[in-house]
Amino acid sequence: MNTIAQHTATLSDWREMEKAALELLNIIGELRFDRSIELILFRRGIYDARPSEVLDLHLNSKKYIEQPISIYTSLELAKGIAKMDLAPSRIDIGKLAINRLASNGQFADTDAFLNHHLGDHIGQDKKVLTPKDVILYGFGRIGRLAARRMVEMTGRGEQLRLRAIVIRPKLSDRHAEMEKRAALLRNDSVHGKFRGTVEVAYEAEELIINGNRVKMIFAKQPTDIDYTIYGIENALVIDNTGVWRDKEGLSQHLRPGVRQVLLTAPGKKVPNIVHGVNQKTVNFKEDTVLSAASCTTNAIAPVIKVIDDAYGILQGHVESVHSYTNDQNLIDNFHKKPRRGRGAPVNMVLTTTGAATAIAKVIPHLEGKLTGNAIRVPTPNVSLAILNLQVNKNVTVEEVNALVKEKALQGDLVEQIHYSTSEDFVSSDAVGAEAASIYDAPSTKISADGKTVTLYAWYDNEYGYTCQVLRFAKYISQVRRLRYY
Repeated sequence: MNTIAQHTATLSDWREMEKAALELLNIIGELRFDRSIELILFRRGIYDARPSEVLDLHLNSKKYIEQPISIYTSLELAKGIAKMDLAPSRIDIGKLAINRLASNGQFADTDAFLNHHLGDHIGQDKKVLTPKDVILYGFGRIGRLAARRMVEMTGRGEQLRLRAIVIRPKLSDRHAEMEKRAALLRNDSVHGKFRGTVEVAYEAEELIINGNRVKMIFAKQPTDIDYTIYGIENALVIDNTGVWRDKEGLSQHLRPGVRQVLLTAPGKKVPNIVHGVNQKTVNFKEDTVLSAASCTTNAIAPVIKVIDDAYGILQGHVESVHSYTNDQNLIDNFHKKPRRGRGAPVNMVLTTTGAATAIAKVIPHLEGKLTGNAIRVPTPNVSLAILNLQVNKNVTVEEVNALVKEKALQGDLVEQIHYSTSEDFVSSDAVGAEAASIYDAPSTKISADGKTVTLYAWYDNEYGYTCQVLRFAKYISQVRRLRYY
């Protein structure tokens, strides 16, 4: 075939694949909004992706399996799912496609295959979801990302439902303040423009975000508020201010209309939870104040659990190379903590982290076995955890990477761990990552005696952590749909 013919044929094939991707996205949209069924690809949401992005995700599936998944396989599976009477579900068509390829003609057709693998999801009454009202207390970095994420997840409104945002007023003109808050939600210097609409309803003191009416409540302290006057009942407060860190302080949020409180920081004398690792320890009746731990704890706990379960950790050290945060100064100025007074954009700042010791709150038998430090660096987002772990067994790089790869594809940690094979991965590649931790497989090191493992895990300390917070929020609110991962 001559060069021109090859070019024409390749372009023609691409157009047909884009048309198939567009058809797939149409089915995904209808399932999401009409039936609360979300189709994802290797844990990545794709309902609002471009057709070319969907094709790129299919091509990259070869990182996980021997051959990339065809868009036509995904389309065939989606068409079959659309015909089924399924309860609200979250279904990974990437995993379905892997199992379809591995079935080797075991099933007569696609319908038989889907009935076998999704049989537990059949029946609209299988799981009826009661929406959970959510209040964001604070509207900073995590608060605004949580608002974005919740609105993106709204679908039919059967899971978390953002009802109110509480802010400490900074301007006497509330209309002007609402406009400024809305502007910060619309545009983000790190995460980009919000893919949706944000309107300000001045008289009602509401933000209307993609059709979600969200009350803006101006209050100086939690005890000033009665949420029932806004029609909010049995709500979950997500405190992203970090002002209160213990049970006594956080209990101030247990006001009329509130059932539970979730802190987006390490908590004292309250359960610290990393979703995917220890969420099953929650007592739904008694635990009304909970912590989602820190971003670093959420990044390292899943990987540490995988290594500890397989090989047993004797001791180790965690070094977090962390982006600077709002707690640091932009330029040199007084700060009550050591070193943090120096300008964040121009210095690496050695500081402490509680993540290593906090692991004991999540995996209790590791108490006293890990140490940790942190280096704040001049980047605005995405951090890197370096785990140096001594283990009970002799291991190889290949064995450790194969273990983590398996856990990233199957089991209880598939939402938490993303497995990267890229040798060119850098921090900006992790911006917007939904996983708690991105395992950098090419960087894994093993000592000569096979007993010391050094692992590298990237994490979006803003968005990835926010996704973890909301996974846990859905869990304690008991609005998680049936899943096929």
